[in-house]
Amino acid sequence: MKLFLSSYRFGGHSEAFVDLTGPPSDLAVIANASDAWPRAARESSLTSEFVPLRALGYRPAELDLREYVGRSAALERALDDFGAVWVRGGNTFVLRAQLARSGADEVIAERVRRGSIVYGGYSAGACIAAPSLIGVEDADDPGEVRPATGVDPVWTGLGLVCFSIVPHLNSVLDENDSGHATMQRLRRDGIDCRGLTDEQAIVVDASGTRVLGS
Repeated sequence: MKLFLSSYRFGGHSEAFVDLTGPPSDLAVIANASDAWPRAARESSLTSEFVPLRALGYRPAELDLREYVGRSAALERALDDFGAVWVRGGNTFVLRAQLARSGADEVIAERVRRGSIVYGGYSAGACIAAPSLIGVEDADDPGEVRPATGVDPVWTGLGLVCFSIVPHLNSVLDENDSGHATMQRLRRDGIDCRGLTDEQAIVVDASGTRVLGS
């Protein structure tokens, strides 16, 4: 199993992601965490996402989960073309709902666990790897889910790691400065969690789990 989980993009550790994937090739970009945004903002964010990926030599292409609602077999076939997925930030609950509607939650998790695909994600894309999304509501609004997807929020994560992730510590992206309070609450409730600054990343591979950056 190979995972690259960060707070903001590569957090200054792009070489670690390249080490996980091997020579850059076709890469599936999942941007559905931004499905509640206005169309122009969503398209702009996707375009900006491709720039650093192409600079590393990847050939990014969007894998829009909205096109696979109720079509998990088609999603399976689409993923055959990629050795890695890159899941960008946005609203974690909206992303989780779209993963569930398309069956991508089970398909991607199974492929990651058997080692046939590398998972990279930041912010919402990192938070979703946890067993639970409890605590994420301090930063992301679950109320955006039903208007954007037509379903209720899902509070379980993909369970790719055994801890929750709190991104954007000490960051301008933490608009409510809620990250440290979220970590304190989760720990008080007995939930294992890891906080990340925008300069850090978590890497999971055969050698174990490690945090990059101070």
